[in-house]
Amino acid sequence: MSRIVVTRLLTLSGTALLLHGLYLPLKAEIAQKLLRSTWSEALASAGEHPAKPWPWADTHAVARLATPYGDDIVLAGSHGEALAFGPGLDPRGAPPGQPGNVVLAGHRDTHFAQLEHLRLGDVVELETRSGRARFVVSAAYATTKFDTGPLAQSSARNELTLITCYPFGRAAARGPLRWVVRAVEVETDLS
Repeated sequence: MSRIVVTRLLTLSGTALLLHGLYLPLKAEIAQKLLRSTWSEALASAGEHPAKPWPWADTHAVARLATPYGDDIVLAGSHGEALAFGPGLDPRGAPPGQPGNVVLAGHRDTHFAQLEHLRLGDVVELETRSGRARFVVSAAYATTKFDTGPLAQSSARNELTLITCYPFGRAAARGPLRWVVRAVEVETDLS
């Protein structure tokens, strides 16, 4: 092969790898823009049925999560289709705005990359259609994907649990470890 052909093949390969690496973060960012619009409409309307952010969506916005490091619309469900567009509400947890442990899951390389920076004492806010609740981070730790402790419900206090893959910044996905951030409710104006 000539040097020109090899150079073009390497350039094409490099471009393809770059575009592949940007695809998920770009898709997630564009989806959040559409979801913010849908969330604003949901807050303004009194409709019982949540609006879909795009016609073929298999999920809908259920809350807005704000931390000192990011602000994302939370989607119904923690399946792969929902998590590609934002953090998802795990159905094994309490519904947002209800007593118990609200469990949210997200990808460590997009929406939940911010979990790496959360520290004890940081304030996290969860906005629902019925109001807002503020939580203070009480724990952050690594565990295995088999540990069901973070999903446990508490009758003594309202909690928020955020879960993502671990370690951060690692190329290989779906490893056996999870990063868990636990927060306890300190203030609410939910109706």
